[in-house]
Amino acid sequence: MAEKRRNSEATGRIEREIGEQGAPPQDSSSPATPERAKRGNRARRSTLSEHCAPAVEPGEGPAHEAYAVRALVLQGGGALGSYQAGVYQGLAEGGIHPNWIAGISIGALNAAVIAGNPPETRVEQLRAFWEYICAQPWLPGLPLEVLSEAAPLWPEPMRVWFDSINAARAVVEGQRGFFTPRAITDLWARFEDPARASYYDTAPLKATLERFVDFDRINHPKEMRVSVGAVNVHTGNFAYFDNTRVTLRAEHFMASGALPPGFPAVEIDGEYYWDGGLVSNTPLQEVLTAQPRRDALIFQVDLWSARGRLPHNLMDVAERQKDIQYSSRTRAITDYMREQQNYRRMLSELMALVPESKRKDPSYQRAADHACDARRNVIQLIYRDKSFEGSAKDYQFGVLTMHEHWASGLEDIRETLKHPKWLAMPGPEHPFVTHDVHRGDGEK
Repeated sequence: MAEKRRNSEATGRIEREIGEQGAPPQDSSSPATPERAKRGNRARRSTLSEHCAPAVEPGEGPAHEAYAVRALVLQGGGALGSYQAGVYQGLAEGGIHPNWIAGISIGALNAAVIAGNPPETRVEQLRAFWEYICAQPWLPGLPLEVLSEAAPLWPEPMRVWFDSINAARAVVEGQRGFFTPRAITDLWARFEDPARASYYDTAPLKATLERFVDFDRINHPKEMRVSVGAVNVHTGNFAYFDNTRVTLRAEHFMASGALPPGFPAVEIDGEYYWDGGLVSNTPLQEVLTAQPRRDALIFQVDLWSARGRLPHNLMDVAERQKDIQYSSRTRAITDYMREQQNYRRMLSELMALVPESKRKDPSYQRAADHACDARRNVIQLIYRDKSFEGSAKDYQFGVLTMHEHWASGLEDIRETLKHPKWLAMPGPEHPFVTHDVHRGDGEK
């Protein structure tokens, strides 16, 4: 009884968070064939409403092109974010170009660089951005070539020591083109401007974004929709800045990554905003609940794993606490949405039994708003910690670590794309599927 009550309470919390619009997931290891998908699409036309976009018939081209939405969803995670850059490189190599990118915190900064450059230069600009912010602002570190050859030969305690030095340098020096430490007298001062209440000043980040990002390009939503999440400091409410609704500037992306107390709140149109990860560290909800509901292929790139080893010392505790805090309950959200999607599918099947003469009845039309069974395919990529990483992994911006994270992301997406069936449109029996290369095919 107690476990059942806890599950019910968890479902209630998620329902309040994501509302009633979600399109719920069902894992499956047997994607639909084009013929089955076409049969399902024909059935859906009879119950379309303003909340459900028309289905796209599967063509003869690549499987990913059958989806109206091809989204890249990027979680926050500081220095771990170069993993996402590696994932994007692999997608570009596979000819998969998202038409919607949503990010929070470092995911928002990656989103800015991707959306703010033409497809042929995005990977190049991503690498230039990461190499720029990972350079030490005071004294240069060892060349990458030297580190790449030497690091594999180090015993693990030496690697832990080396990474700790890089993390300490970030705390003391800041990062070039990203953040600089404030004067020590500022730490206990009281300011009229909330944007000065922080350990670090992120003013350099604005110039860096303007250097690597074309904001005119970002504000063409027909090329790529862009959404970034932040929290209103005054109201505590979550806000999404979306280029289909507002003109995005550098400040919107900076606000999404303004994690207190390290980074200051960012002022936008008279309101102050902090990092969206304070409320939800993944923008998956924004993509899944958007209306009209459309068939979507979503690449969900997480930097924190909810699953992990039991801690055995205080450093392990600090690391595990961050993993749990910032993993954003992705699995809980998808489990809830699986249940909702099953209800939508059953409602749609029941409505198909209603005689044509009754289908203009207002009750039927209201039901049609909830019966939309748009197909959703979520490809999950979750960064896996190295054995030598600890609680400083999100602010350890060393150039060696950055390249290792990038290589991990590239390897994971390449392994994922070796399973082309995972990209196929889900069938009507399981309209929402998920896949994760680290756990094998989808779990039912």
